Amino acid sequence: MQDLTEGVTRFQRDVFPAKADLFAALATRHTPHTLFIGCSDARVVPELITGTEPGDLFVVRTAGNLVPAYAPEADGIAASIEYAVTALGVRDIVVCGHSACGAMTALAENHDLSGAPAVATWLRHANASVARTSAAGDVSALVRQNVLAQLANLATHPSVANALARGKTTLHGWVFDIPTGRVQDLTTPQSA
Repeated sequence: MQDLTEGVTRFQRDVFPAKADLFAALATRHTPHTLFIGCSDARVVPELITGTEPGDLFVVRTAGNLVPAYAPEADGIAASIEYAVTALGVRDIVVCGHSACGAMTALAENHDLSGAPAVATWLRHANASVARTSAAGDVSALVRQNVLAQLANLATHPSVANALARGKTTLHGWVFDIPTGRVQDLTTPQSA
């Protein structure tokens, strides 16, 4: 906890004064351009990876960067997606997976999750990803397939489907490689 309180002190002393005008503007407006859905993994920091400022990204982080398909029951993820699209009008939605993902590793390597029943239940949202991955145990392939499956799940949300149909938002699938810092865009055709 000491590290966190020292971090707050450094923020208030060094960072905030240099960005005081930005924070003053942000106090009265909230207009992020991108909804960034990433993993809860502490090594994946959306603002750091993208070089963005406070206010640029609306961030949702879940274990395994999973996005459940739309269901009529309200949940925090669906509400965050709907708010970002309908109220904030985000132009882009990024689903970002990453190398060495613990959730995808557990699935690829068939880990025993009996001691973590909530995790096991949550990871069922990646069943389609597992089914799409041809090589058992291939974590990298599963990470990529999972990003694509979560993009498909996103498109089932009425707010997203509507924005896509009207050309108001675009979906992007990324994979962040932790040891190299590279980001692979799975939704942009690669040149030969």
